[in-house]
Amino acid sequence: MHPTIYHIPVCPFCQRLDILLTLKGRRDDVAFQVIDITQPRPDWLLQKTRGTTALPVLETADGHIIKESLVILQYLEDIYPEPAVAQRDPWRRAVEGMLTRMDGDFFSAGYTWLMNQEPARRDALRDAMLQQYAQLNDFLVAHAPSGPFLFEDFGWAETVFTPFFQRFWFLEYYEDFALPDEARFARVREWIDACLAHPAAQQTSKEEVVKLYYDYSRGVGNGALPPGRSRSSMALEPDWRSRPWPPRDKYEHSATDAELDL
Repeated sequence: MHPTIYHIPVCPFCQRLDILLTLKGRRDDVAFQVIDITQPRPDWLLQKTRGTTALPVLETADGHIIKESLVILQYLEDIYPEPAVAQRDPWRRAVEGMLTRMDGDFFSAGYTWLMNQEPARRDALRDAMLQQYAQLNDFLVAHAPSGPFLFEDFGWAETVFTPFFQRFWFLEYYEDFALPDEARFARVREWIDACLAHPAAQQTSKEEVVKLYYDYSRGVGNGALPPGRSRSSMALEPDWRSRPWPPRDKYEHSATDAELDL
């Protein structure tokens, strides 16, 4: 029996697990089961998780439940140790750990800006996002100036951050955000470009991210509904590929179900 991962399509925390398994050549050794977050969690899943709803969740081959993406990543690293994705040298592992601990503030800044509904806050939120990129740049300059990755290859830190580099395509689309072509962002830009191009991190696309995250741009997430809507942009059907691109103006217009082909 294989481990099973209960996950949400296009969730960055879930994609981390997919990337790690792909790097290890173990993607087919773990079953991925999609959970529709636009519906209440099924009772059988709530029994497994003891009532919690956050995903991803991993059920081990012998029936144990593991939560939190970074904890699950470490479990997968431990049960499939070769090839190693995390660094084995203690100092390198510490550097890797310091960088990955920066992920919380980074994704929080991006999602806060996406979900903002007040035009007057846009400049401040953009500045906060740029500050996060500048901090990543400073860390990389200090610990990995030659790049493109933190160490020789796409590894643990890249597995943790790349899903957010991809999710922040929604900032490009809905907030017209682009990382400025300035020296203070040169190293992090090199890192991002290398991460986005890596073959193990091709589980999603800008189109998928933009379409499924439309409701987040209207200030609601996790399958909740904006006012006046009856279906979530995170719905599994109709397939996102068949839907039109959402309106880019998130402040002046709220698309209807019909406009989104939901």
